Amino acid sequence: MDTNHLDKQNFFDLGNLNTLRQDALKSDASPEASKEALKKAAAQFESIFTQMLLKSMRKANEAFEDKDSPFNSSGVKFFEEMHDQQLSVDLSSKGSLGLADLIVQQLSPDAKGFTPSSVLRTTDNFSSDQRASGKSADSSPDMAAVTSSSSTAKKPQFENAEDFISSVWEHAKTAAEKIGLNPAVMVAQAALETGWGKHIINKSDGNSSFNLFNIKSDRSWQGEKANKVTLEFEQGTPVKKQASFRAYDSIKDSVNDFVQFLTENPRYQEALQNTAKPAAFLDSLQKAGYATDPNYADKIKQVLNRTELKTLATSLVRQGVN
Repeated sequence: MDTNHLDKQNFFDLGNLNTLRQDALKSDASPEASKEALKKAAAQFESIFTQMLLKSMRKANEAFEDKDSPFNSSGVKFFEEMHDQQLSVDLSSKGSLGLADLIVQQLSPDAKGFTPSSVLRTTDNFSSDQRASGKSADSSPDMAAVTSSSSTAKKPQFENAEDFISSVWEHAKTAAEKIGLNPAVMVAQAALETGWGKHIINKSDGNSSFNLFNIKSDRSWQGEKANKVTLEFEQGTPVKKQASFRAYDSIKDSVNDFVQFLTENPRYQEALQNTAKPAAFLDSLQKAGYATDPNYADKIKQVLNRTELKTLATSLVRQGVN
């Protein structure tokens, strides 16, 4: 893509935005002017994205810096940032990332059957890509079929926190009785692990794993599995890792396996001895290494103290008594 208009552009030139605005106003009069304005805006966006990328790289490298080194002073960092900002403009002017080309191709009025996946992926072996681009060999593009296929995926639907609590409560109550635990504690932990059921790990086929407690699958697990990138804490620092998790057929199976998981692992014996005291149970669970998050127990306690959980749990308990 021709980006000569950025060759002599300075990141700190406050007139750049105004120039883009003027070009956009002129674009109404001529198709050529419209294309040129789009190219400039796309190139500007690529420079902003590149700057964010460089900033993230600098940030990630801070963990290895010597704080006492003169090369890591505030003055040096200030000039580093200025350099990176101008570098982002220079890289964009040369089309180094190619992001501007993609934006222009996608937003151009005369784009022919363009979809981002057709550019970003280099293989046509994905049936989903073929349907999106209309290249399916056995039929014409049928988005209704795609929608129908995704809608048949086995996934629990929770509209809000109350819906999640109501759906999980009875299963949690039955399972919690086996170890003498308040079911509200189990529901609160599941809520934290899954964001009130909105972020339950899916299997490779798109169906839900129903893993409410994010229990990982080790060599002893003989059931289905679901893989996902997870955030682990190593020496207090969050690190992304690919992990394998257990998959179930229902919420009931997940809750029952959670109790079985605790009772069959010797390291959780202290936690099981404290089930009558929710706070002590959660502290013991974290101490035993259930999660790497140093604030794991405190976060569950915060969920446990939320008004909606307390109110609905009380209501459900009363209904059970009646």
